[in-house]
Amino acid sequence: MSQPIDIAVIGATGIVGETLVQILEERDFPVGNLHLLASSESAGSSVLFRNKNVRVREVDAFDFSKVRLAFFTAGPAITLSYAARAHAAGCSLVDLSGALPADQAPQVVPEANATVLAGMKMPFQVSSPSPSATTLAVVLAPLLDLVDLQSVHVTANLAVSAQGREAVSELARQTTELLNMRPLEPTFFDRQMAFNLLAQVGKPDAHGHTLLEKRLVRELRQVLAKPSLKISATCVQAPVFFGDSFSVTLQSANAVDLEKVNATLEDAEGIELVEAGDYPTAVGDAVGQDVVYVGRVRAGVDEPSELNLWLTSDNVRKGAALNAVQVAELLIKDLL
Repeated sequence: MSQPIDIAVIGATGIVGETLVQILEERDFPVGNLHLLASSESAGSSVLFRNKNVRVREVDAFDFSKVRLAFFTAGPAITLSYAARAHAAGCSLVDLSGALPADQAPQVVPEANATVLAGMKMPFQVSSPSPSATTLAVVLAPLLDLVDLQSVHVTANLAVSAQGREAVSELARQTTELLNMRPLEPTFFDRQMAFNLLAQVGKPDAHGHTLLEKRLVRELRQVLAKPSLKISATCVQAPVFFGDSFSVTLQSANAVDLEKVNATLEDAEGIELVEAGDYPTAVGDAVGQDVVYVGRVRAGVDEPSELNLWLTSDNVRKGAALNAVQVAELLIKDLL
């Protein structure tokens, strides 16, 4: 492995930030000095790393010249506020917020398009896509040589953890209130979330599409290098704490060879193919795991050129934190 490098994690007290720190330790990432950064409200707390409590400091006062690599795991506003400062200080960065344009920070999923890192110069700016786009890219990329892909239709059933700790706490509180037959008072969500499905995640634009849906479409096209690919995406808020699940329909120009599709998925990196007759679930399979689970592989009822899939993955771990760390591993191996 490479020589130790000093690293900063911005948003270290968030769900993704804490998971990313955990994965750095699990994968024995060559961390020299670890700087954990957050807003003034979270500064002063600590996060355990390699049996030591590392104090979280305020990002606004941080000197990015102290580190060679920074993970931005907070929201777009934080990235836009500090990414330029980090870059000017000679610090490479991996952004998970989707705030940076593709020409400045290309979207990378190692199982799908790691080659885009070739030829980059220091300091690097790279984006890790949304968990939904990452999950879909892991599965669709190895199928591109088999399926003459014409369109993709996705219904993404998203865990509340995508919206942070407050959303997780709200689902837990609502569940407790309903089970104890107490009056329900939604706060974070605008209506009952427990034992319910919400037909949108975020506010829609004038055309009815949410930011998350548009981000999924944009990033998946970028990672697959198919800028004209027709993608229809609907993001649904599911009453699940962790783990996203996807119903996916791919339309091919020709009949789909299911035997070859299954063989390809079986051999692909980052995928666990569930045998026919069974199917994976977020809670029973994906949570805490480092792969995307794929099941219910089938052609259309009346259309042999249609391929249907069911996917599930841990949105915080596989979809966000692990992908960012894997990108960083490629960076330090070949570039830093």
